[in-house]
Amino acid sequence: MLKEGRLVSFPTDTVYALGAPVNNVEAVSAVYAVKRRPLNMALPLLLAEPAELVKVAAHVSESASCLLRHFWPGALTLVFEKTDFVPDIVTAGSRTVAVRIAAHPIAIAMVKGVGVPLVGTSANIHGRPSPLTAAEVKAQLNGKIELIIDGGRTPGGVESTIVDVSGSRPRILRRGAVSRAELETICRIY
Repeated sequence: MLKEGRLVSFPTDTVYALGAPVNNVEAVSAVYAVKRRPLNMALPLLLAEPAELVKVAAHVSESASCLLRHFWPGALTLVFEKTDFVPDIVTAGSRTVAVRIAAHPIAIAMVKGVGVPLVGTSANIHGRPSPLTAAEVKAQLNGKIELIIDGGRTPGGVESTIVDVSGSRPRILRRGAVSRAELETICRIY
């Protein structure tokens, strides 16, 4: 279904995601429409393995390498300068892209099955709570997406921490499942 550009919701280690192939602009547009998300808000990407990072990140600093080695797969999203492979609609015209590998077998299998990174934003209407169960996805997006994969309640329940590693110093953009203290055991965070 994802390969055909249809939208699918699936569990991750944090919350339920709404997925679409990064290189299918129509499907990505549909994600914005279904979520009622403003087009000026970028969408994060999910990878299946670190080797896929070369498709979407123009440069990976030593700090970023240390963070991803310690926290991927997991609830840490890293923001990199994007490659031309990533359409501008995904990044809302920004030069950066947010990326992570979810520590959930279904999320990883979805990305592997499609063969390209997936947009992996929370499966909710913009401004409403992120869903932790398939039933919560259905309550918000019923009839608006093709499929909801019920993998039970998500184990995390808290959104990922977002760290911008596109500049010279890593800095936290959103606090989440990975604490500042945990991050600072690996590298200095600003």
